[in-house]
Amino acid sequence: MSKTRVTTIRQPEDQAEDMEFVARVDGIPASELVRDAIAEYLEKRRADPDFKSRLAARIEADQKILKRLAE
Repeated sequence: MSKTRVTTIRQPEDQAEDMEFVARVDGIPASELVRDAIAEYLEKRRADPDFKSRLAARIEADQKILKRLAE
């Protein structure tokens, strides 16, 4: 079984009501709806060339800092 973490979010009341209603209509827990939405968002980010470019730049910058700190 994979590990899980609890994350708390703040959202507008009307958004929370809409989310809970959609989850009820779909017959799933609201937490599953949120997990599915996050998974879909992350997949879209991974497929976005601009995001990949920014990610590569961030990795390179972080590696330079880590190397400098390790010296």
